[in-house]
Amino acid sequence: MPVYPVARAKTRLMIYRIDREWSSLVRQIETGKPEEVQHASKELKNYLVKLVPVFANSAYFLNEDFTLVDCCIAPILWRLPAWGITLPPEAKPVLQYAERVFERDSFQASLTEAEQDLRKSTNIETA
Repeated sequence: MPVYPVARAKTRLMIYRIDREWSSLVRQIETGKPEEVQHASKELKNYLVKLVPVFANSAYFLNEDFTLVDCCIAPILWRLPAWGITLPPEAKPVLQYAERVFERDSFQASLTEAEQDLRKSTNIETA
């Protein structure tokens, strides 16, 4: 967690929002009926597109350093291809952010064999 109280508050707020808003969409994508999956996929994609300026402003999410927020976002971005979610060209900063996170040794070390296979089965190259 960041040292400064305002930065800590922003981090906690973003983690809360990801948990509250994105996690329910992830559950629907993974376990929902086809129409629920389609709606949740579209909504998650829209969240990510709306956040493009945030991803473009710094190396990591809301910070120049890797934080817990990045740890919450990375698994979702890792699974997008497996869920059939393709981001539009204007979301290039999100994809660049994802690659920065995916290249980190700590991220690669955290992946289980199943998670590595998940990404390989979608024919996406990883670090």
